[in-house]
Amino acid sequence: MSLITVGTMAFDAIETPFDKVDKIIGGSATYVAYAASNFINDVKQVSIVGYDFPEEEMQLLKNRGVKLDGVEIVKDKKSFFWSGKYHIDMNSRDTLITDLNVLESFNPKIPESYQGAEFLMLGNLMPSIQLDVIRQLKERPKLIVMDTMNFWMDTALEDLKKVLKEIDVLLVNDGEARQLSGEVSLVKAAHKIMEMGPRFLIIKKGEHGALLFHKKNVFFAPALPLEDVFDPTGAGDTFAGGFIGHIAKTKDISYDNMKTAIIVGSAMASFCVEKFGPDRLKEITKEDIDDRLKEFVQLVNFDIALV
Repeated sequence: MSLITVGTMAFDAIETPFDKVDKIIGGSATYVAYAASNFINDVKQVSIVGYDFPEEEMQLLKNRGVKLDGVEIVKDKKSFFWSGKYHIDMNSRDTLITDLNVLESFNPKIPESYQGAEFLMLGNLMPSIQLDVIRQLKERPKLIVMDTMNFWMDTALEDLKKVLKEIDVLLVNDGEARQLSGEVSLVKAAHKIMEMGPRFLIIKKGEHGALLFHKKNVFFAPALPLEDVFDPTGAGDTFAGGFIGHIAKTKDISYDNMKTAIIVGSAMASFCVEKFGPDRLKEITKEDIDDRLKEFVQLVNFDIALV
């Protein structure tokens, strides 16, 4: 039940209406790894960092069973850095700084020790890089999950369409689904996107949950109402990590199991937002996750008499 996750490992500076932090560990692959490692102990990381990325952070990942053979360390450049400021609704934000640094030269190489992995999670990267990673694998994984964003739809649409033909599950938010499909209705958008290649589509709606589409089937997973949301950064990647972590643990790629997986993903995302960066993910236990999943069950459980 091995999983390759490809994405960024970075530093973030985050300001919300309630607090701020000047420098904290971030990056899509970081969040995916912390979430997925709660379910499997063979997460194979592919990323790039600079000389400034803390060794203790690497060790924390190793302690959770995350393999770092595929993480390139560039000795003379800094790690990727992003800074953002959230609005009062905590759903919209302004990007203040984006320093690509080592990411400018990111050309991921899949180590021989990673070959044969059963599952692949492609974080939000340039589509040509995502496609190159797939082509480096000697054996196609059982399931390929991919995240993307509107920026690539604006700047690399043809490359994005090529990758869509090679994957199984696409993760986008509602705005991105509408942009990619040209449809206002999310149902119509989903069908049009699945015609591009993915067999499954997950449309993330932030605090309003997520939708799973497969053929003519639709499933809705709610987001857990929380009293305090400190930092939404990384919630989507944590969702992805929980989703693919559950799939990898169960080795079941059926639609019914994916319904469970997006509930697990939503539960993991609900932890992520409780502290800045991945700090909350570093401390949760299996008991915490089980209790949170029970809350989700109660959230959607009801009795009705049909007459």
